[in-house]
Formats: sequence, C-alpha cells, structure tokens
Amino acid sequence: MHTKIYFNDKPLFLTDSITADIEPYVHHDDAVLIDEFSPSGIKSMIHEMRQDKVHAGIYLHNNVEELKKAFWKKFMLIKAAGGLVMNEDGELLFILRRGKWDLPKGKLDEGETLEACAVREIQEETGLQDVQLKKHLVTTWHTYEESGHHMLKETAWYLLSAPKKQALTPQTIEQITQIEWAKPDDLQKYVSNTFPAILDVLKASSLVI
Repeated sequence: MHTKIYFNDKPLFLTDSITADIEPYVHHDDAVLIDEFSPSGIKSMIHEMRQDKVHAGIYLHNNVEELKKAFWKKFMLIKAAGGLVMNEDGELLFILRRGKWDLPKGKLDEGETLEACAVREIQEETGLQDVQLKKHLVTTWHTYEESGHHMLKETAWYLLSAPKKQALTPQTIEQITQIEWAKPDDLQKYVSNTFPAILDVLKASSLVI
C-alpha cells in the first residue's frame, strides 16, 4: 500500500513496502529514502523534496495511514475534484491551461459533494452541459505554495461521458485557451505535454496505458 504526493512533477511515495512501481526509484542517486518515522524525518523529507537535485522520495513505514496523518499536519489541505470525459467515439476531452494539456478540475465548494464538484467544474471549464458521471477513478495529491502557506491539494478524479455534439467553450478566466477531443491514436500529443498526476488518471481509467 502506498500514497503518492507530487512536489511539482516529483513523486514522494509514502509506503509500507517497496513495490514494483517504486523499485526503479530506490537505487537512483537523485532519490531520497527515509525509513525512520519521526518528526525530524518528516521535516527532512519535505525539505529534500523541495531541492532541485532530488527527483523522487520514498518514505518507508509499516503504517501508511499513520504516516499520512503526520505529513498532512504539515500542510493546509484543499479538496478538489475533476474528470476524464469520454464521448461516444471513445475520444477523451483535454483542456490546454497555461501551455499544458490538462483535465478539467477545481476546488470543492462548501457543502458540495466531490461528484457534484467534478460535474460542475467540467461544465464551467469546458461549456459541456450534458455530462454523466460514471465512476471514481483515482485520488491524487500535489503540493504547492500559496500566500506563504504550504498547501496540499487532494483531487478526486472521475470517469464521465458526454455526447460529442455540444459546444466547447474554454473558461478563459481560468487560463484555459483550447479544448480538444483527443482521438485514441493521437494521445501522444497530449500525454507528452501534461502533468504526472494526469498520467495517473489516464492509467487508472484502463482506457490508456
């Protein structure tokens, strides 16, 4: 069992074992491994993950939930939701935001469910109105700095469907400049210029390997 947190594009694995997907990172010179569960160990790992020379982290502890709780105390948690939208032709919806291909997502409003948030954000950011939620795919985490605070965004991702015959309108206030339906054969264009967390969503969908 493990939880992956992104510091920019760098993964930090909170894990109780070295699994097959973590193993490639273990022996890299640019990766940090800590197996001492302590406040100083957690502080040290967060510090290391912010260094340019470090490209991955592995924090090994036999109780991942305990480890998560200790890490979460170091951040302000923001909840969000988003979605991978597929049409009747098997095409996937991508948005271009600040020069990177992304999926529509946004912060949870007070009193809102994650499912409702995912649908609302897709409608607001793309102009699609006829959107049907199918299932939860994966939850991702990434950190960022805001007004001097250390933030941790937890994003719940869902698979949704939408008829293609709908107008697409980029929400420019959110710096979205393009929206495209990606044909299965053309996905390389999008995955070569996106974020690691988006790749995780695509893999979780089983639609994209």
